[in-house]
Amino acid sequence: MDIQCSKVKIRPWQNSDKESLLSHANNRKIWINLADTFPHPYSEQHAMFFLSMVQEQNPLTSWAICIEDRPIGSVGINLKTDIYRKTAEFGYWLGEEYWGQGIMSEVVEKSVPYIFANFNLVRLEAPVIEWNRASMRVMKKCGFQQEAIHKKAVIKDGVLGDLYYFVRLNTDAISAMQKESV
Repeated sequence: MDIQCSKVKIRPWQNSDKESLLSHANNRKIWINLADTFPHPYSEQHAMFFLSMVQEQNPLTSWAICIEDRPIGSVGINLKTDIYRKTAEFGYWLGEEYWGQGIMSEVVEKSVPYIFANFNLVRLEAPVIEWNRASMRVMKKCGFQQEAIHKKAVIKDGVLGDLYYFVRLNTDAISAMQKESV
């Protein structure tokens, strides 16, 4: 993925991104909204592990969100398997100083069509923890529908929370699959 947005560019992660990744990812306000696989504090070792991991991905499923080629966040998918193989979990994070500027809405609007076109998916799921209202607004603005609320499904920082599931369907892929099955 190499997509130019009005304020940012979405591109593959590079080893040279370590310092910028560290400066933005080591933020409790970001961590509180993400799964525990995103560590806090975010150390140099975490950054090196992440950059090594994403560069070995095949296919590549995690990309840097950059301003002037400096990463300020990330967007990506986790591909599911077995009977869920046409589904991926969609997620992102953005450096706090860039919140509220419309950046993430544009990143989602530009990255979803790329993902649908290149990954043979029917469904993107985006779980959002109940206190992350800004992400809920982004999801709704970008055509994701709230599908479910899993009550008291997550625990973050010792607090039980509801998990809101937002979904975006690839209607073109659904139509093509339905035609094939006739």
